[in-house]
Amino acid sequence: MLTGIEEVDWASLGHAYGPADDVPALLRGLASADPAERETALDGMYGAVHHQGDVYDSTLACIPFLIELVADPAVQDRGGIVELLTSIGGIELDDDEELDEFDPDDEEFIPAANYAMAAAAIAAGSDVFLGLVGDPDPEVRLAAPCALASLHPEPARVLTLLRERLTVERDTEVRLALVAAVGRIALRHASLRSETVEWLDWLARAAQDPGLRLASLAQLARCAPNEIPDDIVRWVTELLEEIRTVALRDGRGRGSGGGSGDALLDDPRDGGGFAGGGCPGADGGWSGVPTLAGQVREFLEEHVAGRPAPWTEELLRTLHAALDDRVDDRIALILAQLRSPDRWQRSDAIWLCGGLIRVWRGRYEEIVRLVGAQLHDPEPRVREAATSFLERLFELGGPAADSLVIRLAGDPALHGASRDGAGGLVGRSVRDGALLALARAGDTRAVPLLARALEEPDVRRELLYAMDGLGPAAAGLAPLLRRRLAEVELDDGLFDRAAPLLYALAAVRGGQALPEVLRVLRGAPEHRRDWVREAALRTLAAFGPAARKAVPELRGLLTDDSAAVSSAAARALWAAEGDQGDVLPALERWLRPGASAPEWCCAALALGAIGPAAAGSVAALRPGLASRDLWVRVRSATALWRVSGRADEALPVLLAAWEENRHARVDIAECLAEMGPAASEAQLTILTELTRRRRHNAREGGSGSHDIHQDEKLLTLCRAALARMERGAF
Repeated sequence: MLTGIEEVDWASLGHAYGPADDVPALLRGLASADPAERETALDGMYGAVHHQGDVYDSTLACIPFLIELVADPAVQDRGGIVELLTSIGGIELDDDEELDEFDPDDEEFIPAANYAMAAAAIAAGSDVFLGLVGDPDPEVRLAAPCALASLHPEPARVLTLLRERLTVERDTEVRLALVAAVGRIALRHASLRSETVEWLDWLARAAQDPGLRLASLAQLARCAPNEIPDDIVRWVTELLEEIRTVALRDGRGRGSGGGSGDALLDDPRDGGGFAGGGCPGADGGWSGVPTLAGQVREFLEEHVAGRPAPWTEELLRTLHAALDDRVDDRIALILAQLRSPDRWQRSDAIWLCGGLIRVWRGRYEEIVRLVGAQLHDPEPRVREAATSFLERLFELGGPAADSLVIRLAGDPALHGASRDGAGGLVGRSVRDGALLALARAGDTRAVPLLARALEEPDVRRELLYAMDGLGPAAAGLAPLLRRRLAEVELDDGLFDRAAPLLYALAAVRGGQALPEVLRVLRGAPEHRRDWVREAALRTLAAFGPAARKAVPELRGLLTDDSAAVSSAAARALWAAEGDQGDVLPALERWLRPGASAPEWCCAALALGAIGPAAAGSVAALRPGLASRDLWVRVRSATALWRVSGRADEALPVLLAAWEENRHARVDIAECLAEMGPAASEAQLTILTELTRRRRHNAREGGSGSHDIHQDEKLLTLCRAALARMERGAF
């Protein structure tokens, strides 16, 4: 085994962490009889040799040895090695991705040719995967279909093999992997798509196993999204109920055999165990090796513990991705899941609607109400999923407010960290999440609960930032916030501890905390000093005339070397005494040639906040309209409108920026709403935004905690702008 491994000059090759002279030990570790050593070796391969999907020269040198290991039935845990090879050889560069996009002088430079060579090398040896579809090890059988669909150079041959294997395969998850691989072939090879779609359609209707029908339907939707049947919601809902009924009847848990006895596909039920990553110990349990792979495996095991059909989650995720912008169908499907008696279907629905609401606009009131109802489920994982979802909704969380209040008020465990009977963590984390959701929804019933939270030693910082949506009802929190700010030490950690409190004091207009805010302003340490000062000055600006005793301090900061500090001081000084005499010159010094974009933006924002009283600064703002920096143009245009009321100069700049950068739309819409009839030229732009289904800030593969809130704010501002424009037309 591993013949010739010593003949490779591994030290001359490299991986993510330097010379690859440790790779032979990793390869031998993959073949070890010790499960802990195998897991550690696989973790090392992903961590160094195939770090974050990269293909190094050492990765290429490993391929023949990895294929040799896969071909040897004496090697255990070969499923993980098959998955590693699939990842190494399955990276597909875009057709227009050229070698010259990479900088060869970069120490981390990886030639694009490496990926092509890896795919070619694995494809050349991919016949080894053909024999693995019938391997005794279910983990190997689970990994082989994707490897064949991704890497084998004869897709028609693979397609035939996968379909034939489906007639004899007994393990549920392997059968689903076979169907997924068939769908992958159809997506990658247009010449085979028509016959594959026809076969998937047949299987979705003819198979007796409801799980297999659901898998086929999901792949059919992926391969032929234009042919998704109109009754897809009814169809999927019935299949989910049938899966639940079969699982309850048979008493099957995770990894059990096939469906309800498939006359077409010969589906005996001999159970096949879930094929996850990692390595079983001698006692059949999992070794406690502290590896990343082990941690992921443990997380997945915990996630699916107790679930009779955990694979439905991935099938539904695939189906939702295929439905894409059919938002109404996706909402209807999630609603059906949320009404299911199966708590795991409800849990899956929560995670799925999180992805839906993050990307698409729609009517989510009933979904939110039903998710709120899950806060009372006995299963802690369901409650945790519901809380996590509701935290990000802000104003859309209103329909769940009653459930949040009941949850917060009715469970004694939520008033102190503890563990419930199922071992799920409850207490502060769940309490704070529910309270955060309630406060972000703008429900004033959160105020007394926030007061209770402020009495505790540690306060989740997001709760402090959520106070700005509670209005005058939150004014009573000011004394508690003041006391906490007075207790903050003036050391290098000041910003992290004080900034949330300063924000909250500004939100509740806690002017009585002026001495405490001044203490922070004056005592800011060198570390992040400007950040601390700016945060304190923003709070003083929110206090308005109540901060008049701070005027001498504010005047002294007008000449600060930091534009952020100087501009914030000018804004606070104007709010405190309303005299623009010293304020405007202090701001205009940042609106001169040579000023950086951030400096210009700070000053323009402050002038816009001052409004018509800053009309004398129009000439200083105008050059910003022609800046190369988009945000300078936007800040200058909005400030120009607010100080002069000249829409004719500002509007063209704002409309151009609207199309250029979607992330500027909230600020622009706010200005358009202020302009009203003067912005009638923007009416079509506003109408177009309001008719879009996709959120303006939706990102592939990620999201921010405020993304939904920002998009809903954009819609609210657009409606307000349109209403003002329409009123002005009559």
